[in-house]
Amino acid sequence: MRKTAYLFLLLFLVCRVQGQISVNPFFPTDDKGVIITYDASKGNRGLLNHTGDVYIHTGVITDKSTSNTDWKYVTTTWNTNDAAARMIKGSGSTYQFTIPNIRTYYNVPAGETILKIAMVFRSYNPTGNALEGKASDLAVDQGNIYWDVYPTGKAAIRYTKPEFEARYKPFLAPLNLSIGSTIEIEARSNQYQKLVLQRNGNTLATVNNDTIIRHTATIPAAGEHVFIVSNPDNATVAGDTFRVYVAPPTTEAPLPAGVKEGINYEAGGTAATLVLFAPGKNRVNLIGDFNNWQESLPYQMNKTPDGNYFWLRITGLTPGTEYGYQYLVDGTLKIGDPYCEKILDPWNDSFIAASTYPGLKAYPTGKTTGIVSVLQSNAPAYNWEVTNFQRPAKEKLVIYEVLLRDFVEKHDWNTLKDSINYFKSLGVNAIHLMPFNEFEGNISWGYNPSYYFAPDKYYGPKNTLKAFIDACHKNGIAVIMDMVLNHSFGQSPMVQLYFDGANNRPAANNPWFNPVAKHAFNVGYDMNHEASATKRFFSNVCAFWLQEYKLDGFRFDLSKGFTQTKTCDDNGGNCDVNGWSAYDASRVAIWKAYYDTLQQKAPGSYVILEHLGVNNEENELSNYGMMLWGNMNYNFTEAAKGQIPNSNFSGALHTVRNWQKPHLISYMESHDEERSMVKCKTEGVSVSGYNIRDEAIALKRNELAASFLLAMPGPKLIWQFGELGYDLSINYCPDGTVNNNCRTDPKPIRWNYYQNANRVQLRNVYKAMLDLRNNPYFEKLFIAGDVQQDLANATKWLRVTSDSSKIVVVGNFGTSQAPVQISFPQAGIWYELFTGEPFAATGGSQSINLPAGGYKVYLNRNLNGTTPTPVRDIETTDIFRLRMSPNPVQSSSIIRYELPEAGRVEFTLMDLNGRTIGTLPVGNRAMGSHQARLDPAWMGSLRKGVYLLQLTVNDKRKIIKLLVQ
Repeated sequence: MRKTAYLFLLLFLVCRVQGQISVNPFFPTDDKGVIITYDASKGNRGLLNHTGDVYIHTGVITDKSTSNTDWKYVTTTWNTNDAAARMIKGSGSTYQFTIPNIRTYYNVPAGETILKIAMVFRSYNPTGNALEGKASDLAVDQGNIYWDVYPTGKAAIRYTKPEFEARYKPFLAPLNLSIGSTIEIEARSNQYQKLVLQRNGNTLATVNNDTIIRHTATIPAAGEHVFIVSNPDNATVAGDTFRVYVAPPTTEAPLPAGVKEGINYEAGGTAATLVLFAPGKNRVNLIGDFNNWQESLPYQMNKTPDGNYFWLRITGLTPGTEYGYQYLVDGTLKIGDPYCEKILDPWNDSFIAASTYPGLKAYPTGKTTGIVSVLQSNAPAYNWEVTNFQRPAKEKLVIYEVLLRDFVEKHDWNTLKDSINYFKSLGVNAIHLMPFNEFEGNISWGYNPSYYFAPDKYYGPKNTLKAFIDACHKNGIAVIMDMVLNHSFGQSPMVQLYFDGANNRPAANNPWFNPVAKHAFNVGYDMNHEASATKRFFSNVCAFWLQEYKLDGFRFDLSKGFTQTKTCDDNGGNCDVNGWSAYDASRVAIWKAYYDTLQQKAPGSYVILEHLGVNNEENELSNYGMMLWGNMNYNFTEAAKGQIPNSNFSGALHTVRNWQKPHLISYMESHDEERSMVKCKTEGVSVSGYNIRDEAIALKRNELAASFLLAMPGPKLIWQFGELGYDLSINYCPDGTVNNNCRTDPKPIRWNYYQNANRVQLRNVYKAMLDLRNNPYFEKLFIAGDVQQDLANATKWLRVTSDSSKIVVVGNFGTSQAPVQISFPQAGIWYELFTGEPFAATGGSQSINLPAGGYKVYLNRNLNGTTPTPVRDIETTDIFRLRMSPNPVQSSSIIRYELPEAGRVEFTLMDLNGRTIGTLPVGNRAMGSHQARLDPAWMGSLRKGVYLLQLTVNDKRKIIKLLVQ
C-alpha cells in the first residue's frame, strides 16, 4: 500500500518540459485531470513577449478522427476572450491551464477512445489576427501541439530526456553531436517494471522494478544510433525510441566529368548522380524513399574541393519508378532540389483531382516535412510530331494571354489542347501562358514561383503540356511562357538554403538573392542579376524550357527589376521610384547579355519584357531585338468610356514613341488591369439618349476600340475573353463581391457569352481584323506600314499604308453623332471591311458622319478580289429560327429549325468550353421549316449540364443552349 501511494505521488510530481509544453501528470488518463503548462519562449515563439491574456484552443484526437488534424470535441472558440479558456500567467514566459477531468471536460462519449489532447495557444485580437503559439515547424500538422492520453492501468514508457517537442509524433530537439559526444538520457514509466536501454541493439543500462532509468551515453562512432527503452520481459508494453545521426567528415571529391546541377541519369536507368550547388555549407545528406528518409552514411554527399558543390552517385534504381528525395543540409534544413522536374507538396497536392493528374505519387506523410523532389529514370518520353516549327515573325505576332485556371473549367493541358481550334479560328498566332512552373499553392496567378524546372501539377502531367505545345505548333501557333525570375518566395529552396531568420530575409551570403530589394516594386525576395550564380541559373532555366519543351520564348515579368542599382534604403523603404525608372545602363547590359544567351540556346526565340520603363531605355532594348509590353489600357478604356480628354491612345504606336523597330506589343487589356467592359459599365458617360453603361453600347464601343488597336502595325496582345467583353472585375471575389484582396482569386469562366449576340459580334470584329492581318495582300501593312493618325479628339482616324495595300480606320468615341474629316491616301473605290460597302474616295478631305460609337474600316482593295463577306452575317444572325423541344433534352427531343434560304445544313454539339462533342451533317435543305434529331450516340455520353447546339448553314451560324438533366 505504501508503494502504491509513493508511485502516485511520484507520477504527479513529474512535470517534464517537452518542447513548448509540460503536463502534470506526465502520463494522463482520460478519467483524471491534467495541468498543462505552456512556455511561450519555445516552439514557434509566436506569443513571446505578448503582454495580454493567453488562451488555450483545444480538442482531442480519438479513434474516430480521420487524420492528425481532425480534432474532435473542440471546447473553445477561436479569437474570443472566453474566460473559460484563459490561461493563468506563471513565472517568466509560462502559462497554465487545468483540465479537471479529460473525458468530462471534452464531453467525449463512453466507448470512444481518447488518444491525444490537441492544442494551440493564442491571444485575443478583435480587430485582426490573433497571435499563435504553436510547434516550431508550422508545416507539420499545421503546427498543432499534442500530448498522449494513456489507457488507465496499462503500462507505458516515454523519454523525458533529451528534449522532445510535443508534436503528433514527438520531435527530438536538434542535438549538436560528434564522435565522443555524450547524451543525457532519461525515460520514465507509469508503473514499476523492468526498464532496459539499448543502442543499436546493445544494452547500455538496466533497472529492475523501477519507474525511471537514466544513462549518459557516449557516441563511439559516426553513423546512425538508435536508442530504444523497453521492458523486454513484457512484449505488450510499448517502448520508446529516438534516433540520432552523427556525420563523419565530408569526403572531398571533384565533380564527375559531364555532370551538371540537378539530376544526371545514366544509361540503363539504374543509377543517377545528383548535384547541389551550396557553397559554404558543411555537409549534405540525401534522404528519400531509398533510405527511409533518414540520414545514413551511404547517402552522405561528396563535396568538391572548392566547396561549391555537393554530389552523390546513387545506384540500384528501378527504371521508370518514381523516388521522392530531399537534401538535408547541415543536419537541420530539408530542401527540395532546385533543378527537379516534379515536386510533392504536403499542403496542396491533396486538392489536385485524379482526373487532372492521374496516378500522382503520394506524399511521404509522417516520414519527412516540406517540399519533396521526385526523380524518375527512364520516365515515359514524349514523341514530338513537330520538330522544326517556324515561329511567326515578331512583327506579326498576335498573342492571346491565358490563365489556364480561369479559361477552361478543368484547368488542365488536355482541355486547353482541345480548345486550340478556338484560338486558330480567332486568328491569333501565339499563346502567352501565365506562369506554370511550380508556384506556391494551387490557386494562384503563378507570380510566386518556387521550383523553376517543374511544371505545376495543378495543370496536369508534363507530357500533356508537351502535347499541348506540339498541337499548337501543328496549328501554326507559338507558345510563350510567362517567366518570373525577378523574385521568389519562401518555398524556394534557394531562398531557404541561405536565409536570415532573425531578419526574415535572404542572408547576406545568399548566392542568388539580395537581402533587401534594390527597387520599389519588388515582391517576394529580390534576385541579384549581377551575381554569377543567378546568371547561370537564368541561363539553365530558360535553356531547359526552350529545349526540353520546345517553347518559343518568354515574357519576363517585372523586367525593370533586373537591376542592382540601389533606389531603396538599407531597409527596403524610402524608395525613389523615379530613380528606379530612369535609364539604367547596368540594367540594359544585363538584358542584352540575357538576350544573347537565349539566342544561343534557341535562335529566334522571343524575349518579351514587361519593362514599362523610360522610352530611351525601351527603344535601345527594342533595337537589340527584344519586344516590350505597351500598356495602353488607361487610354483605350478612357476612349471607350467616352472620357475624351485622356483618350489619346497613340502611344500604342511604336512610331509615336520614335522607335526604329515595331517591337512594341501594345494592348488594351492584360491580366494586370481592370477590364474595359467593367469600367464602361460602371464609369461610362451617360447623356440623354446615349448611356455607355448600357451593356450593348459598351460592347459596341469595345468593337470601336479593337478596330483601332488591331489596325496598328506591330505585335498585339489580347487578354482572354477580351474578345467577348469580359465584364467581371479583376477584383471579383468568389462570393460575388468586389474587393482588392480578391485580385488573384479564381474568376468565373464565361463561355456562355456565346449566347449573347452582341458579345459574339465583338468577337467577330476581332476575328475580322485578325483575318485581315493574316491576309497576304495586307500583312505587310501590319509589319512595316507607314502610319498617320489623329487620335487626340472624340473623332479619331488612323491611316496605314504600304506600297500597294492601305487601310483607313475612322471612329467616333463621342456621345453624339459627329463627322470625321479624313483624306484617303488615294482616290478611287474603297471597301468597308465589315459591310462590304464601296466608298468613293476623292483623295482630298472628306467628311464621314458616324453615330456615337460608330466606326468604319476601309480597305483599298477587295479581299481576294471579291466584295468582303459582311462580318455581321457571321456567327450571330437572328434570321434562323432554332429550338429544341422539349428542352431539357430527352431521347424524344426534336430539333426544329427554319431556313430563310436553301443551303447545306450541319449541327455541332459543344460543351461550355467550346469543345466539339460531335457533328451531325444533315445535307442540303430547301428554304422553309425542318426537323432533325440529336445523334443517339450523343445522348448516351452526355453528363448532366449545359451544352451548346450550333446550326450552320452557308457559313452562317445560330447557337442555342441545351440542358441535360
